[in-house]
Amino acid sequence: MTTHPYNLARFDMVSIQLAVACARTGSLTAAARDSHLALAAASRRIRDLEAALGGPLFERHARGLTATPAGKIFAKHGLVLLQQMGLLGAELSDLQQGVARHIRLWASTAAISQFLPPLLATYSDAKPQVRIDLEEQVSEVVVSSLRDGRADVGILVDGPDTDGLDMQLFAHDELVLVLPARHRLASARSPIDFVDTLAEDYIGLNTGAAMLTRQQQTAQAAGMPLKLRMQVRSFDAVCHLVASGLGIAILPKAAALPIMQSMKLVSRPLADAWARRRMMVATRAGEADAGILDFVSFLADVGPARFKASPKAKAPRLKKQ
Repeated sequence: MTTHPYNLARFDMVSIQLAVACARTGSLTAAARDSHLALAAASRRIRDLEAALGGPLFERHARGLTATPAGKIFAKHGLVLLQQMGLLGAELSDLQQGVARHIRLWASTAAISQFLPPLLATYSDAKPQVRIDLEEQVSEVVVSSLRDGRADVGILVDGPDTDGLDMQLFAHDELVLVLPARHRLASARSPIDFVDTLAEDYIGLNTGAAMLTRQQQTAQAAGMPLKLRMQVRSFDAVCHLVASGLGIAILPKAAALPIMQSMKLVSRPLADAWARRRMMVATRAGEADAGILDFVSFLADVGPARFKASPKAKAPRLKKQ
């Protein structure tokens, strides 16, 4: 077991919160105010922390504070600790209100936009003692969150390396080309090959999104650059930029349709096979937690049957437990 020279018993939560606030604000005065401490008491707490660590956490100057390398490390891990303590408090509070456990679900934007809300509502109504904590992330981050234990269940677009994970089919979706109504490609009557669009400027999602990765791979295989003009986090933002004439985009059809209609955009099907996608529900390989497996079974059993035909179908009913 690794040993260290620090007496961790001297690191109380108030002092950790104060040091994190100092690193964030660059000001002891602001950090003391945020931590509800008198300035003299805050200064003493920082000095005590530094004495326990054997070195300075901050450089003092006329403009305030600058975190030293040790201070940056302390603030990074201190923030994680504070967040975990917040989660601990929330789960204990939920327990008093009848919530027996939390399941951490990380899912891609496409899954949340098209499929998950009615399913989560159905599951939560049937099993009020289980709280599903949902976080939206790109597919690559969903995979890494499962591997390092930040998530219990993940829903992602098939494509990233999923070694070490157990995968089941969840749903299907289709990618389409999103265009201004007067764009030269808007009048196309047959599906469009993606490589035939590479002369255009593209609006894309942030790095790590499965559809962006596929576009980049296809462009590279064709020996042509993907002219990625702008990257944003949401489908709504993508459509706003397309509507402004700044480029074209590729988005999931069902998720983008209401946005496109409101902005008078049009879509055209893609001829590429990768435009018809599979969404997968994933856990760490060998997952044995009965609660997690029950939730995964619900998603895997309902998802493919329900969403292959129509993402607008009503959620199935479950017996309350």
